[in-house]
Amino acid sequence: MNFINNPAVRKSALLVGLMAAAAAANASEEGTEFKALYDMLVGWSEGYLGKALAIAAFLTGAIVGFAKSTAMPALVGVVFAVVFSIGPGIIAGMMTAVI
Repeated sequence: MNFINNPAVRKSALLVGLMAAAAAANASEEGTEFKALYDMLVGWSEGYLGKALAIAAFLTGAIVGFAKSTAMPALVGVVFAVVFSIGPGIIAGMMTAVI
């Protein structure tokens, strides 16, 4: 009998895979090896580097928009600024959410 074509074996393999993924997702805050890296990246994105990149994106979009006579590139710069300001909080919320 070919086990790969057996639906019960496929369902069991899927269940084991989902259980392993849940265990890996649960281990998101157990190790502290990368906490310093995480804090540094969040600090960059929410700090002066993130603000400088957001302003640069807006100014670049405004210049391109002025050259093309459209406001869309400037709006992309505003979206970039919003993502940098609230993005880390959204990602942290998704990773620590309890279903």
